[in-house]
Amino acid sequence: MRPLVVVDGANVVGSVPDGWWRDRLAANERLRDALVPIAREGLPDRADVPEWVRRPPLDVLLVVEGRARAVPPVEDVPVTAAPGSGDDTIVDLVARARAEAPERPVLVVTADRELRERVRKLGAEVAGPKAVRP
Repeated sequence: MRPLVVVDGANVVGSVPDGWWRDRLAANERLRDALVPIAREGLPDRADVPEWVRRPPLDVLLVVEGRARAVPPVEDVPVTAAPGSGDDTIVDLVARARAEAPERPVLVVTADRELRERVRKLGAEVAGPKAVRP
């Protein structure tokens, strides 16, 4: 079973002051596109990235919220539009994934401390936004 990588789109996009606030949709589309090679090739060899996500293939899921809800999926990177809080949606996705396949490794990419704690309680590991930033 492929490891699951859930990416907190709002948090990762917001981690770099590159003007993302002018066009949230486009910023999340750029992030989505940057995730395609990660799904196919794995995450980079970094100290804060677990070894098991460095080996492809990975299931990479981008969670978007607010104005970025219109981001369409692309091959290898499905997109989930949070109906409300992106954090709550991520927690629900992790809980569902862990219930369906407790042995499946799950990594959540976010810098949000509260979200990191919530998903760790469900058995997921976490990494910061730099793990997936181009």
